[in-house]
Amino acid sequence: MAEKENMFMVESREWYMVSYAPHGVPTSDHLKLRTVILSMDADSIPDGHVAIETLLISIDPYLRSRLTGTIDGLCFQQFELNEVITAFGIGRVKQSKDSKYKEGDLVLNPNSPVAEYYVTPSSHIARKIDAASGISLPDYLSSLGVPGFAAWVGIEVVGNPKPGSNVFISAASGGVGMIAGQLAKLRGCRVIGSTGSDEKVKLIKEEFGYDDGFNYNKEADFDAALSKYFPDGIDVYLDNVGGKMLEAVLNHVNKCARIPLCGMISQYNKVWTEREGVRNLLNMVGKEVRMEGFVVETYLTRIGDFSKEMEGYIKEGKVKSKNKINIGIESFLDSFSSLFSSSNIGKVVIQVKA
Repeated sequence: MAEKENMFMVESREWYMVSYAPHGVPTSDHLKLRTVILSMDADSIPDGHVAIETLLISIDPYLRSRLTGTIDGLCFQQFELNEVITAFGIGRVKQSKDSKYKEGDLVLNPNSPVAEYYVTPSSHIARKIDAASGISLPDYLSSLGVPGFAAWVGIEVVGNPKPGSNVFISAASGGVGMIAGQLAKLRGCRVIGSTGSDEKVKLIKEEFGYDDGFNYNKEADFDAALSKYFPDGIDVYLDNVGGKMLEAVLNHVNKCARIPLCGMISQYNKVWTEREGVRNLLNMVGKEVRMEGFVVETYLTRIGDFSKEMEGYIKEGKVKSKNKINIGIESFLDSFSSLFSSSNIGKVVIQVKA
């Protein structure tokens, strides 16, 4: 919304939590938008703090696990009721009480309030963004953000496929999958992806370099589909969905296969007693399969390696991303809900301010 006549006072819309959502897709019964008046005057900002105008907000599936009211399998800290929720965001410094930052600086904040404006300790800022780098701002939330880092950890660190390996990636056109497939191709692998539509299958092949893919909504039998696309078995499976797809994969893994568990989006909106079990874990024993879950926070010591490598790939045109940009902070709830409907292609980002 527009600033008031006093240039140091702004109206800021922000999303906050009114009740937890233990199951199902969160709605306006759980998250609401309110307007607050915020002072951006330098005299009202504490030392070591900065006032930020939010430009972009990243919409990521892990946020679902912070809305349940319980510590779920992902073990993320829960949002507090009546407090503003947070996400990865990019903002512009409007006022600064820290000499490291000046007005106009673009910054990345992994704990950005989902608000149009906010004041935060400068220690919460992860990095400045060089506007002249040649990398688009949304790419800092996709290829260089949580999805890109998750893909890099899953492929480069946990999966570690050898050239010629058969790699399978579920949710292949999503924020993680689109990057993971390209990284596996850069390692010289044969890469197949599963997606939710024929349009997405075409996308991963034509834009992200996948060797092939299939629309899981058209496959009545996942076992038959995997037999078709992996006649020589699966060496690495980056799992983003869990459930029936994970179970089917375990019937097609090769000896010493690796299965990095990045996420299980098909199970996020269910309480654990309603989630689909995997009945064939015994397959892991005889084939000595390694299945390993990971969260990116554990690998933050490697983020410098990731950033350097990924920035190089982006500038060289070796890694591309596709972003779904929704306009206005009011679109947060619909944007978040869309993650669970298979309606998106690529990374979902909200443009809060231009």
